[in-house]
Amino acid sequence: MAIFLIMLKPNSVLFIILYIVCGLTDMLDGCVARKTHTESDFGARLDSIADIVFVVVCLIKILPLVKIELWICIWIAVIAMIKAINIIFGFICNHCFTQLHTKVSKLTGLLLFLLPLTIGILNINYIAIPLCTLATFAAVQEGHFIRTGRIDK
Repeated sequence: MAIFLIMLKPNSVLFIILYIVCGLTDMLDGCVARKTHTESDFGARLDSIADIVFVVVCLIKILPLVKIELWICIWIAVIAMIKAINIIFGFICNHCFTQLHTKVSKLTGLLLFLLPLTIGILNINYIAIPLCTLATFAAVQEGHFIRTGRIDK
């Protein structure tokens, strides 16, 4: 569904509704799969790909609406580099795409999901400090778990 977001105006009611539906279904699909015992490696990979598509589409549509200071952009780039290194290291160590869903990364994802809904209400440059701190911790923790073989977190 995230692909359809690219065709909509970012602050339109339809965009916001579809954005919320995309986020809620992303949060629920893993829970439903586990509860119904229908989880699979393919489903987990598809979920990760869908997450990436959703993030990229949202960056394209939402970033132009906000003024983010340079130091925040740099911090976000550092987090992205840590995540990329984790993916590469996970592939080298485990011979597969490894993306952990720790409690901290889930909390980070939830807060990042809510962030665009606060545009015009809260100043993103202030919110970015605790959010980037949490995202940095989540990325470093993920890397630690991958390097120490604790990939079941």
